[in-house]
Amino acid sequence: MTLTQDEIIRILKLVEESTFDELHLETGELKLIVKKGGCESTPKPVNAPHPGPAPTLPDPVPTPIAKKQEKAARPRAGKDKATQAATGREEIPIKAPLLGTVYRRPAPDSPHYVEIGSIVKEEDTVCLIEVMKVFTAVKAGVRGRIKEILVETNDMVEYGQPLFMVEPETGLS
Repeated sequence: MTLTQDEIIRILKLVEESTFDELHLETGELKLIVKKGGCESTPKPVNAPHPGPAPTLPDPVPTPIAKKQEKAARPRAGKDKATQAATGREEIPIKAPLLGTVYRRPAPDSPHYVEIGSIVKEEDTVCLIEVMKVFTAVKAGVRGRIKEILVETNDMVEYGQPLFMVEPETGLS
């Protein structure tokens, strides 16, 4: 059995909106495991006896997705509210419509779809996201100029994660 892209997106949205933290789906040769909150290397013990003070563990090694989320959560230099208010321009994020692997160019020997400073229209493709060998073109959805690129080729992204920041067309000269 194969799932269509729309079916995968619906499954991911249902899991995201549900109270469940994890979904395991197996049918025929298809095996799908979806977890909220990223990957976990060891399962949490259930009803394990507490022998006393917890041992001190080293800090966990951040996953690539956690690093990207941390980078996206950090304030960007020169992009604070005062700067935006002074210029009258507010940037709009282009967000990932699904989770998967980002490709910023259509082929390894091709130029990137967009670079910083590129002018985009609503229907322009800014990157591709691949899930289970299915490629989805990410459209800009806004007219404007690319001001910041938050992902690179082969980055794993999550649903709703900002990929690019765009200065809307009204701010262009």
